[in-house]
Amino acid sequence: MANDILKVGLAQIAPIWLNKQETTKKVAEYITKAGEQGCDLVTFGEAFIPGYPFWIELTNGSKFNSKIQKEIHSHYVKNAVRIEDGDLDLIRKTCKKNKIASIVGCIELAKDRGNHSVYCSLVYINKNGKIKSVHRKLVPTYEERLSWSPGDGHGLRVHKLGAFTVGGLNCWENWMPMSRTALYGMGEDLHVAIWPGGYHNTHDLTKFIAKESRSYVISVSGLFRKEDVTPDIPHWELIKENVKDMHSNGGSCLVGPDGEFIIEPLVDKEELLVVEINHERVREERHNYDPAGHYSRPDITKLTVNRERQNILDIKD
Repeated sequence: MANDILKVGLAQIAPIWLNKQETTKKVAEYITKAGEQGCDLVTFGEAFIPGYPFWIELTNGSKFNSKIQKEIHSHYVKNAVRIEDGDLDLIRKTCKKNKIASIVGCIELAKDRGNHSVYCSLVYINKNGKIKSVHRKLVPTYEERLSWSPGDGHGLRVHKLGAFTVGGLNCWENWMPMSRTALYGMGEDLHVAIWPGGYHNTHDLTKFIAKESRSYVISVSGLFRKEDVTPDIPHWELIKENVKDMHSNGGSCLVGPDGEFIIEPLVDKEELLVVEINHERVREERHNYDPAGHYSRPDITKLTVNRERQNILDIKD
């Protein structure tokens, strides 16, 4: 069936690191490229706008009250995405112009949480350029907790795209079985895992999620290289002194609902990977195993999901 076919793009590219405006332009360029190739969906890596906080592991980021850490963090917050202020408008308009949906990772400066803390957010934008969900990473991983705040369940949502139902998680959230289960229960059959980059993250987990869910699974990663550290960044020389030539090597890939690679992990280069996927393959693989359907026992085990956006204020005027 023609409507079973979806063309997807995986944009494995490097951000203009810690530069919100220039990275946003680069995202828009790749949305246009994907649109020109007829893609229905194009995906980008975790924290892509303005970039992942690699400096933490390179500059003694755990040192308390460090002037160096404060200055780099201040620059990071200044370049964080303010959705309410229209920072994603160029991306939204580009999606609408090209009639393409997009999943973009960004560092969100949240007005509803005081407007100073940042969250690692996965944003889904539909073909009409509408932001349909903003998922804030539930648990920042290890050193990320020195920069990012923990999110909530508000963005645990799925979206219809052709015959498919699309959902996604940030980086190591993909290891969280209950978060995956929440999306399965909502009907997800195209899962998008977004990563800052690294073959070590994607080569096994992507296949595991596909086998567990009998879904297509996209892992899309960014890149980070020594050349991406530029003089406009505070303490750039200290960061550059410690970063490897190819610090984060990508590893973007796509696995079918049978758990086999359709696109093998790509490393060490920027590329827009494009492929068609067929929903018929999902239906075939769900014949013998459907984790939220005939192979579940809700009378025995059941998951509760709280999708309220969390806030310290409950104002009653």
